[in-house]
Amino acid sequence: MPLQPSSAGTWLRAVLLAGVVVLLVSLIVAIILGASALTGGKQESSPKMLKWKDRGTTRNLQEVILGRCYSYVTAHYPELRDKDCLKIWESLKHAFIYKNPCNITAEDYQPLMELASHPIPCNKSLFWSKTNDLVHRYTKSNHNFLTLEDTLLGYMADRISWCGDPSAPGINYESCPKRSECESNPSSVFWKKASKMFAEAACGVVQVMLNGSVETGAFRSSSIFGSIEISNLNPDKVSAVQIWLMHDIGGPQSESCSGHSIKRLKGVLEERNFKITCEENHRPVQLLQCVNNPDHADCRLCSSNVETP
Repeated sequence: MPLQPSSAGTWLRAVLLAGVVVLLVSLIVAIILGASALTGGKQESSPKMLKWKDRGTTRNLQEVILGRCYSYVTAHYPELRDKDCLKIWESLKHAFIYKNPCNITAEDYQPLMELASHPIPCNKSLFWSKTNDLVHRYTKSNHNFLTLEDTLLGYMADRISWCGDPSAPGINYESCPKRSECESNPSSVFWKKASKMFAEAACGVVQVMLNGSVETGAFRSSSIFGSIEISNLNPDKVSAVQIWLMHDIGGPQSESCSGHSIKRLKGVLEERNFKITCEENHRPVQLLQCVNNPDHADCRLCSSNVETP
């Protein structure tokens, strides 16, 4: 019995549809095979984050930076309330995001430094080496002095880490390079640049707090203070450098104001025509040490020795 016209049309459409499907499948297979040939038969994989030995970027970095910035310019130093914290965060982010963390330059941070820097009053600059905890306990109790970490730049960046990566999302939260892996890493470059600016801004009498209980010597030429800050102090602006040589309560007194590394420091400063004084166990700082050790023999008579060359 011959096919009815309607049945024949349906059959023809089905055949055409099947042919189109076969053609599309063949085309897709050809494209896949062609791509496979171009890539050597290997499937492309998304690039992985570079792996380093130090801790990764601090979680919620944006919120941390913005929170610290707003706190600093509103609660601590309202005279800086015109600072744009959002722009400061954006300039920090653009300094390292999507970049190889071993290829950071001082120029990457220049916009940030210009946005966040502010004047440092004369006679207030306090430098330090190997006295991190003590010097910041002191500046928290005595607002007559400022360390780099007490400026807006240092306050925002203190004790946090950050680095980028060429692959998405551009920030590495798993690991960042140590200085031993590469010197041009985001943290090292930032602190060197900020330290240079802090030293250049110093004027009047400046202080440096060193650790006289360190066996390797209170002054190290390789430290940030020894390698960057000293060379950027301006003899035309800085009238004198006061060395505060602190010994741990009950700890060894490895060095005095006449010790070998302090002599080297004095020589470096004298070459740059700075006036120098050295004081062992500066009394206000030692009294702060004694808050935690009130009954120790070193705290019964908090005496200090001042030596002027």
